Amino acid sequence: MHPLIDHFILYLATERGLSDNYQLSVRTSLEAAVTWLEKERGVTAPEQVKLEHLTDYLAKRKADGLAAASLRLIMIALKIFFRFLVARKGLAKNVADELVAPRLEQYLPETLNGPEVERILESIRGDRPLGLRDRALLEMLYSSGLRVSEVVNATLDRIDLNARFIRVIGKGNKTRIVPVGRRAVEAVEAYLTTERPTLVTRKTGNHIFISVRGTRLTTQRVWQIAKKRAELAGIETHVYPHLFRHSFATHLLTNGADLRVIQELLGHADISTTQIYTHVDQGRLKAVHKRFHPRA
Repeated sequence: MHPLIDHFILYLATERGLSDNYQLSVRTSLEAAVTWLEKERGVTAPEQVKLEHLTDYLAKRKADGLAAASLRLIMIALKIFFRFLVARKGLAKNVADELVAPRLEQYLPETLNGPEVERILESIRGDRPLGLRDRALLEMLYSSGLRVSEVVNATLDRIDLNARFIRVIGKGNKTRIVPVGRRAVEAVEAYLTTERPTLVTRKTGNHIFISVRGTRLTTQRVWQIAKKRAELAGIETHVYPHLFRHSFATHLLTNGADLRVIQELLGHADISTTQIYTHVDQGRLKAVHKRFHPRA
């Protein structure tokens, strides 16, 4: 079945336009499952696979200590793989369709509060090396709720500082237009006018945020910048780029933004993904109630 996995990954890349990371995750899940089916159940072709084979495999992974979220990802990979085999390779039945997803534990996203965000951003001085770039970078993450991959791939032709909008390409190559806050616009303008020209080399493309070598910033470098700037600001919380995105969504909801609007801004395909932030807000309300109500 390994050649069929190759065909399926090619389909995800060329027809679905899914990211390299997603393709790698699916390939890893499927190859591990197929290898187990061959060794433990003697299954070498899709038509030989039975529902109990797949449930046995998932049970084995669960017994090995795999988390429910990871099991769910494997199950989804199996479902869409067999769906592909039915549609494109003539397989009679998708046995994986009957798999039941494991119940996920509800983990609330970590967030920074308003003063903490303010403290980090205001501590970055523009008269220090790369201060303008780092301030603009973190302002964009918080102002627009961008994923780290979206901010490092953002290009000059996709941002309109006058209209205060940026066009980003998110998961599944889906494009969305996101507002940019006034203070983020000011920070980006200062960086583009003063600091970015000093970083430009012959290697430089049209990415907004570039390194000291003039190349596009990597996601790993953005992680390092977020961590370093938080430490310099005296923030004890573990700070990483996605924390600004969580904070963006939580602060919008706390201040009365509609959940559907937040879904659109974040680029979530399913509102159930966005609804995690309602639990954050409910948690805050419960904490306030417990602290101040005499009979809480």
